[in-house]
Amino acid sequence: MSTIYQATTSAPVNIACIKYWGKRDTTLILPTNSSLSVTLSQNDLSSTTSSSTSPSFPTTLLWLNNLPPEQIDLPSLSSSTSPSAVADTRLTRCLLQLKKLRKELVEDKDPSAPKMSEWNLHIASYNNFPTAAGLASSASGFAALTASVAALYGLNTFSSEQEQGQGNDPLVSASQLSLIARLGSGSACRSLFGGFVSWSAGSLPSGTDSLATQIAPASHWPTLHALICIVNAQKKATSSTSGMQRTVQTSALLQHRITDVVPRRMEGIIDAIKDRDFDAFGRITMDDSNQFHAVALDTSPPIFYMNDVSRSIILLIEELNRVSLLTSRHLVAAYTFDAGPNAVIYAEEKHIPTIVNLVLRYFPLEPGTFEDKLGVLGGKDASQVGGGVPDGFDQGVVPGAFGVGTLKGLIHTRIGDGPRMLGKEKSLLGEDGMPKSKVVG
Repeated sequence: MSTIYQATTSAPVNIACIKYWGKRDTTLILPTNSSLSVTLSQNDLSSTTSSSTSPSFPTTLLWLNNLPPEQIDLPSLSSSTSPSAVADTRLTRCLLQLKKLRKELVEDKDPSAPKMSEWNLHIASYNNFPTAAGLASSASGFAALTASVAALYGLNTFSSEQEQGQGNDPLVSASQLSLIARLGSGSACRSLFGGFVSWSAGSLPSGTDSLATQIAPASHWPTLHALICIVNAQKKATSSTSGMQRTVQTSALLQHRITDVVPRRMEGIIDAIKDRDFDAFGRITMDDSNQFHAVALDTSPPIFYMNDVSRSIILLIEELNRVSLLTSRHLVAAYTFDAGPNAVIYAEEKHIPTIVNLVLRYFPLEPGTFEDKLGVLGGKDASQVGGGVPDGFDQGVVPGAFGVGTLKGLIHTRIGDGPRMLGKEKSLLGEDGMPKSKVVG
């Protein structure tokens, strides 16, 4: 019986503070501007991918979230099949690049190494958060896939020592692998690092300088937390892929953003992160979120990603900050919205209970829709919380009343690490290279 090789990794979700919106090359996924994100803890949000290879596998198969397998037409590098005859998808581009690196860096240098680049793959991937939660699963998904196959091929083991800048250098760095993850999903390149991550737009037509780098690890600012407000769990009407290209084609404001605004904000927010300056970090984050949605509105026809609940959350945080600036001269919280209605609120850990209570006062939850893992509610269910407001707070800032369940849920999390190498017990595939869990038919 042929040997079956396996590797399993997990990868995190990241939320951009400086937004990526628009491509200058839609095949290589080269962005029109640089961006910066915060990596969230995998204890709460992650994608896990197991990859397996063997000379006995007749085809390459992909299982996503326990659904029936998708067959991937992926020839070996030594095949006579023309690349143009193979379905050119984001997934095949990623896998072919990883196979190429395996051949060049391992097999060509060591004739005794298993010829994995010529074998088919079995890949299973699973998100520990519902895709319907409105969080971008493509970033963590393609990052986990890239990390898993890279580990399988002996290119990078994503050890905790590497995350901390210690231990031996891998054959292929996380930044170099981010070039491959980017081919699957632009923001996936940022999920190959923990902490605070920059994705450079680059300038080369080849895209070899459009890669991700870590600005600071999660340990640099351990008191920074994130609160995700799930406003709508439905699939958005305008996808990011189609929306951003419409913006590139029609928005005059986007050009101003690319040339004048983003470069200045990138410098400012990197300085704020290095100094752990929440006032500067929060103001730039909110300003960039607002401009991103202004650019969406400047698109023809205009794109509306936020709804009334989204806008009310903005009013709530702005009023909270107004009061805080009067009393302490500091911001308390910063909101940001990706291409959808769900809010992510950044704040120092000490302010999270105040923010949670305020959100629940105006947007009461159904019982059981907030798992208080970090204990900010003192053991109470979220449906029992929602009391007073800070002194001087304008209680009428949010127009109208929102009923129970208008907000679908809350997720409270910390800043987290990059991809993790997982043991066999966490593998989604059995020793035979087939899924352990029952596939939903």
